[in-house]
Amino acid sequence: MTSVARSKSLNIVLGVSGGIAAYKVASILRLLTEAGHNVQVVPTQAALNFVGSATWEALSGNPLISEVWDDVADVPHVRIGQSADLVLVAPATADLLSRAANGAANDLLTNVLLTATCPIVYAPAMHTEMWLNAATQENVATLRSRGCIVIDPAEGRLTGDDSGPGRLPDPEEIVSVAMGVLSEQDLLGLDIVITAGGTREFLDPVRFLGNSSSGKQGVALAVTARDRGAKVTLICANISVPLPAGVTVVSAVTGDDVHAAVMQASQAADVIVMAAAIADYKPKVTQNSKMKKSDDGSSPTIELVRTVDILADLVSHRNTSHPDQVIVGFAAETGDDRGSVLDHGIAKLQRKGCDLLVINEVGPNLAFGTDDNEVTILTREPATQTKVSKTSKNQIAQAIWDAVSAIRH
Repeated sequence: MTSVARSKSLNIVLGVSGGIAAYKVASILRLLTEAGHNVQVVPTQAALNFVGSATWEALSGNPLISEVWDDVADVPHVRIGQSADLVLVAPATADLLSRAANGAANDLLTNVLLTATCPIVYAPAMHTEMWLNAATQENVATLRSRGCIVIDPAEGRLTGDDSGPGRLPDPEEIVSVAMGVLSEQDLLGLDIVITAGGTREFLDPVRFLGNSSSGKQGVALAVTARDRGAKVTLICANISVPLPAGVTVVSAVTGDDVHAAVMQASQAADVIVMAAAIADYKPKVTQNSKMKKSDDGSSPTIELVRTVDILADLVSHRNTSHPDQVIVGFAAETGDDRGSVLDHGIAKLQRKGCDLLVINEVGPNLAFGTDDNEVTILTREPATQTKVSKTSKNQIAQAIWDAVSAIRH
């Protein structure tokens, strides 16, 4: 799917409010202009204390307008918002969020926010206590209820020695979210739950049974679903890739952790995608202390038991409590003397009863940890097979969401 952002030049308003993270917004501006978009920077007066007008003018190629009284004859407080295809505010301070939520119009930026009829995206940045304050959270909820996109801030080092949620997300992530709201919003309003990564089943405090899943495909599914308008919960099991902004992240370690998190999140979910690599077996007994080598050179016998079948459990509960729910499974397969990768996938779809199954062959340099993959998407009703030739995991994610949309419609 090609987004509007890639198909034509857009008129983008980049609002900058007065936070220390304003210096990072220069990178956002460069990303937007290098993509061919026309960007009008509208800073607050406080923002100009952090980054001066010369920087914004040089990087945007446009004269700076920061006051309602600038170029009055051109009525900038109305014209700028009316002509925008997108308004992106970064950083969005607690003060700016408060004024926007309450409909203030006491500077040029808040006037633009009131006159804009295009999508508006806020990228907050502030100290942890300010972000978690009930007043800020209420303002965020108000803006979201009006259809604005408010990206959750990242966790990390803030000013001084402080660390926690409130850090401005990476510029690339902010631009990805902003451009995503202009793509096809066929998942708008859907509650989607996605699992990613690989589980670990511990033998003792040091050793575990696991797999080499990186979580790249699950994260790609979360990012593309977010960009297509969904509310996304990402349940992560030991992933090795950065977490995306704009989604709710739940951490898990073992298969039981994933099971508990998925079953809770599934109660309100419209779509569930089980992209995580869940271990099929776990040790019957987990030792409380590290297992030592025996003096006689013998090897220990480790008894394994089956882990819970999360996909089957989801299907079973869906049948009684949420009949319209779409459940997507993944099958990491290898061919053997009993059948091909596709044969095993078809059998799994019939056995599990999910609506859609994504089959991929695994092995050295295949699927796990790679940036690209090739898959076959099977649907149960109607029975279809869609081969996705080797491509990026983002494109595979788009193909999966296309198939989900087709089932829902």
